[in-house]
Amino acid sequence: MSSSSSSQSASGQAEASSSRVPNRQPTIEDDSDNEEGLLASDPLEHTLPEQLSFKRKQKAAASSPFSIPRFLSSPLGNNSNRSSPLPRGPQSRLHQLRTNPNASDSTELILNYLDTPGNAGDQLQDTKDATGLDWYVEGPGRRVGYDDLTAIDWIFEYAKERQRLRYLYTGASGVIGYLKQLADASQIWLILVATGILSGGIAAFIDVASDWLADLKTGYCKNVDGDGKFYLNRGFCCWGYTEYSQCHDWHPWSHALGVTSAGGSYIIEYIFFVVFSVLFAACASLLVREFSPYAKHSGIAEIKTVLGGFIIRRFLGGWTLVVKTLGLCLAVASGLWLGKEGPLVHVACCSANLFMKLFKDVNGNEARKREVFSAAAAAGISVAFGAPIGGVLFSLEQLSYYFPDKTMWQSFVCAMVAAVTLQAFNPFRTGKLVLYQVNYHSGWHDFELGPFAFLGLLGGLYGGLFIKLNMRVAEWRRDRNYLKGPVTEVMIVTFVTALMNYPIKFMRAQASELLYLVFAECVDLSEDTLGLCKAGKANTGVITLLIISSLLGILLASFTFGLQIPAGIILPSMAIGALYGRSVGLSIEVIQGAWPSLFVFGSCEPDIPCVTPGTYAIIGAASALAGATRMTVSIVVIMFELTGALTYVLPIMIAVMISKWVGDAISPKGIYESWIHFNAYPFLDNRDDNGSSIPDVPAAQVMTRIEDLIVITATGNTIQSLRELLARHRYRGFPVIDNTKDAILLGYISRTELAFALSSAQNATRNLDDATEAYFSHQPLSDPASSLDLRPWMDQTPITLNAKASFQLTVSMFQKLGLRYVLFTEKGSLRGLLTKKDVWFVLNGQEDAGYEDDDDGVGVGRSGFSRLREENEGGGSEERGLLGGDVDGEDDGDGIR
Repeated sequence: MSSSSSSQSASGQAEASSSRVPNRQPTIEDDSDNEEGLLASDPLEHTLPEQLSFKRKQKAAASSPFSIPRFLSSPLGNNSNRSSPLPRGPQSRLHQLRTNPNASDSTELILNYLDTPGNAGDQLQDTKDATGLDWYVEGPGRRVGYDDLTAIDWIFEYAKERQRLRYLYTGASGVIGYLKQLADASQIWLILVATGILSGGIAAFIDVASDWLADLKTGYCKNVDGDGKFYLNRGFCCWGYTEYSQCHDWHPWSHALGVTSAGGSYIIEYIFFVVFSVLFAACASLLVREFSPYAKHSGIAEIKTVLGGFIIRRFLGGWTLVVKTLGLCLAVASGLWLGKEGPLVHVACCSANLFMKLFKDVNGNEARKREVFSAAAAAGISVAFGAPIGGVLFSLEQLSYYFPDKTMWQSFVCAMVAAVTLQAFNPFRTGKLVLYQVNYHSGWHDFELGPFAFLGLLGGLYGGLFIKLNMRVAEWRRDRNYLKGPVTEVMIVTFVTALMNYPIKFMRAQASELLYLVFAECVDLSEDTLGLCKAGKANTGVITLLIISSLLGILLASFTFGLQIPAGIILPSMAIGALYGRSVGLSIEVIQGAWPSLFVFGSCEPDIPCVTPGTYAIIGAASALAGATRMTVSIVVIMFELTGALTYVLPIMIAVMISKWVGDAISPKGIYESWIHFNAYPFLDNRDDNGSSIPDVPAAQVMTRIEDLIVITATGNTIQSLRELLARHRYRGFPVIDNTKDAILLGYISRTELAFALSSAQNATRNLDDATEAYFSHQPLSDPASSLDLRPWMDQTPITLNAKASFQLTVSMFQKLGLRYVLFTEKGSLRGLLTKKDVWFVLNGQEDAGYEDDDDGVGVGRSGFSRLREENEGGGSEERGLLGGDVDGEDDGDGIR
C-alpha cells in the first residue's frame, strides 16, 4: 500500500497516477445537501514530499559505527560508494519501462516506476504509461477526506502512517536526518505536555470561577476589618477564621439590603439564591445554543464514539472549548445536580485538538489523533479528581477503543503534567488538587464488611434505576410538543432545583463542598455546618435528612443530565452515594453506641470511636459511581488517590464489585453507553465479549444484497452519467464490478473521492466535457488525454468475506479491525455489502428505525444523526473540517486555532 502521486496537465497531456495514498489528508467539509465545499480544494495541487514504494532498498555498508562521515554526510550529497536514497528521475524510469521488452513481467521495474517523486505540479509531464503497468500494484486508492458523521478507515490510516515513517527513516542519514527523526518523534510529546498544561490551567480557572459565582448567590465580600475584596469567594474572604460568624468581611444579601429580622433575612436570601441560580443556568444554556451546541452534556458519550473511529466535526473545535469552559463555570455555580468532572475530559480533548493543528503529520492522520485523544482524556480525569493514575485507568477502561502500550505511557505523561500544573496553580490554597480530598486516621473492622456490601447493593440499585429513569426523561424530552426551547427548559429545571435546594442544608451546599463535609472525619472539621457530628439520638433527624436528600438528588439529577447545558454525572452520583453512605455509617454508629456489648462489636476498643461514618460516605460514593458508569478498577484507584488510605481499598473493591453486578442485572448498559444508544451513534465496543447478543445467522441474511445495491460497472460510464448517479443517490460509496452479468468485484469507491475526481477532470487544466468516457479498469486502447481513469481513487483491495460467512465473524472483524464496510463475494462475484452502521442497527434492534442515506450506501437512524446535522448547520461560526481541522493550516475564520 503506497501513496499516490499525480500531475494534471493541459489538454493533450495525460494524468499520471499510481495507486498510492497522498502523504497528507486534507479535510473537506461536505454537507449532505451541498458538495461545493468538498470540491473546493485539490490535495494534489501542492508539492508533496517524495513517495516511496514498500520495496526494501539496499542499505550501504557502514564502515564503522563511530566514523565521522557517517554522521556528517548530507542526505542530498553524492556518494560513489553507495546508492543514493533518492529515487531516479521519472523520465529515466519511463524510458526503461518503454524500451524493455520484458517490462510487463518485471516486478522490479513496476515498483521502481512507482517510486517517482510526489511533485504533482511541474515535474511530471505526460507520465501516463499506456501499457497500464502503473496499476499492476493494487492499493487502497487515494483519499480526499472523510465526510461528517462517517467512520474512518483504521487500516488505511495506520498504513499511511507506516509509509510516512518508512519514507522518513529511509531517507534520513547524517546529522540532519537524525534531527528530523528526533523532531518527528517529539511532536506527540510536545502536544501532550501542552495539553496537560492547558488542561490544568483551565481546571484551576473553573474551580476558582465557579466557587466565586456559587458564593455570590449568598452574599459578597467587602473590606471591613481585613483584606476583603469583591472578587474573593467566601472561603478566601474569611481566610483565617474558624467560624464564618466571626467574619465581618462577608456580607449576606440580607445585610446588604438592611434587613435584620430572621424571617426577612431568610426570604431575601432565598430569593437571591433562586434568582442567581436561574440566571447562571440560563447564561450557560444561551452560550451553548448560540455558539457551540456540542458543548452540552458531559461529552463522554461522543468522545467514546469519536475514539471508536467516528467523525463528528466541530465537536472538538476551539469554540467548543471556550463555551464548555465558561458554561461549566456558570452551570456548576447554578447549583444544578451536575458536575464538571466528566466535561473536563471533553475540555482536555479539545485542548489536544488545538495543539495538534500545529503538527500536520499528527493532525493529518485520524488514527494517531485518536491515540492523542485517549491520552488527553486521562488528563481530564487527572485534574478532575487529582488522580493521575486513575485518569490513565479511566481512559483505558471507559473511553479508549484502541489503547496500545505506547498510548498508556503517553496517557501517564499527559495526566502527570496536568496534575502538576493544577498543583502549581493551587486554586484552593490548601495544597489539595480537589476540594474533597480527605485523610482517614482509623481503620475498619470485620463486622463492617456487611454494611460495606450493603452499600454496594444500594449503589447497583441506584445506578440501574437512575439510568432507566434518565432514559425515560430523555425520551419524554425528545417526543414532547411543548416547552421545546432548550433555554426555557433549563430555566424551569433550575428554578425547581433552587426551590428545593435552599431549605435543605445538605442540598444547598455546592456538590464539591458537600462531598468534603460528608467524607471528612469529625475531628478534621473546624465547623460542623451540616450537623453531621452530633451524638446520640440527635443523629436520627440527620439520617432522615440525608436519605431524603439522596432521593431528591436522584430525581433532580435524572432531569438535569440531558439538558442543553454542560453537565457531568460523575459528581452528582458521588454526592448521592456519599449521602446514603453517610446515613448508613451514622446508623451503624448509633447502633454500636447503643449496644456496645453485642458480639459483633467485640473487636471495638473501649473509649475509642469504633465506627467512622465518613468512610461509609466514600464507599457509598464509589458504589454509586460504579452503578452509574460501570467502571471498576479506575474507581477504586481514584478513591484511593482521593483518600490516600490504602487500608480502605478492599472495602471499596467489594462495594464496587457488588454494585456492578447489581447494576448489570437491572440495566446492562452504563449511563454513557445508554446515551450512545439513545443518540444512535454507530459505536461497536471491541471489548464486548457478550456473544449472545449477536444473532447466530449467516451474514447473507443481514447484508444488503447486490440486487438492492447501487453498483458501478467498470466501463460504459461517462462523466455526465456518474454525476447523475451522485445526484440521484445520496449513498456514500459504491462497489465497482466488471459487468452486470458476472458482477466480478473490482473494488469500492467512496462518494467523496468520486465527486472530487469528476470535478478535477473538468477543471481548467484538463477541461474534459461531460461525454468523456470514465472507466475503472485498464483500457489499453483508450486515449488518456480524452478519457478519465478513475482507478487512482478506487479502493482496489477492500476487505471481503465469503457470502456464506457467519454474522458473528463479520461483527468480530468490524470490532477488532475498526472497518467501515465489508463486501461479500462468492467466487469473486459481488454478493452484498455490510457497513459499520448496518451492524450497529442489527445489534441494537433498530433495523426498522427511520433511515437517512448514509456512509457507504446504508441508512442511518433519524433520531440521532438528524439532530447532529442540525447542530452542525447551526454552528456556522465553528471551525471547519474534522474535529476543527483545516486543509492548509490557515485560520478557519473564527479566530481560534
